[in-house]
Amino acid sequence: MYYGGIEAGGTKFVCAISNDKFEIIERVSIPTTTPNETISQVFNFFDQYQLKSIGIGSFGPIDVNKDSKTYGFITSTPKQGWQNYNFVGDIKKRYNVPVAWTTDVNAAAYGESKKGNAKSQKSCIYLTVGTGVGGGFVTNGDIIDGYGHPEMGHIILKIHDQDDFKGNCPYHSNCLEGLAAGPAIEKRNNKKGQDLGKDDKTWEFVSYYIAQALVNYTLTVRPEIIILGGGVMKQEHLLPLIREQFKALMNDYVETPDLESYIVSPGLGDNAGITGSLILAADKAE
Repeated sequence: MYYGGIEAGGTKFVCAISNDKFEIIERVSIPTTTPNETISQVFNFFDQYQLKSIGIGSFGPIDVNKDSKTYGFITSTPKQGWQNYNFVGDIKKRYNVPVAWTTDVNAAAYGESKKGNAKSQKSCIYLTVGTGVGGGFVTNGDIIDGYGHPEMGHIILKIHDQDDFKGNCPYHSNCLEGLAAGPAIEKRNNKKGQDLGKDDKTWEFVSYYIAQALVNYTLTVRPEIIILGGGVMKQEHLLPLIREQFKALMNDYVETPDLESYIVSPGLGDNAGITGSLILAADKAE
């Protein structure tokens, strides 16, 4: 029997099965279209295997409050067709196994804490900067949620003195996602970030906003390591810029580890989310 994992993103679903050592035996990538189309392909994949349990890390917002009537739902997502979708309910109808449920970024943070760059640390934040911005926080082996899950991508930021961009978030003109996510970069320049030169002024703004957020997270929860993933972070010149901006903004107010070991890329690369989902499946089975 196998553990099943689902990393449910707004663009694609990654489904995988693993053994007890979390070695991935088989995986598949499925386009995120409509719930009926996408979930039917998820079923086609998992129907081939005997499962012990399933772990799901999903795009959101999602309901993680186990006392809520809509626990297991994707709720107020802007992803067309997925609003108020009973994700966990449909999975449980198909498979009579335990199901772990959290956000995609929580799953990635958990994967990094167990098998990645945070495995020797007691606490970590994982922030993804891509189509959207989201973050998860793990401390002492536990994913931290409250009334709901964290929405680290929507903290309000101070605008750079030289930036006249109005933001891309429909809810907040000056939140991290609206200023630094991939669609914001594209709207600002009428071209994708990957098509911008490394000396483009945009990167000064983006690094300033991400660093400002990291300062806020550091001052609030004091993690031992911050891991930055997502498509925007594949720009190799961006991480050093963020560290520089972080140092300037923090201005030696509180002590942190050396920045090259404090603000880092994922040790698991693009597999952080699916690895975390598989480990959560194992935890749920136990």
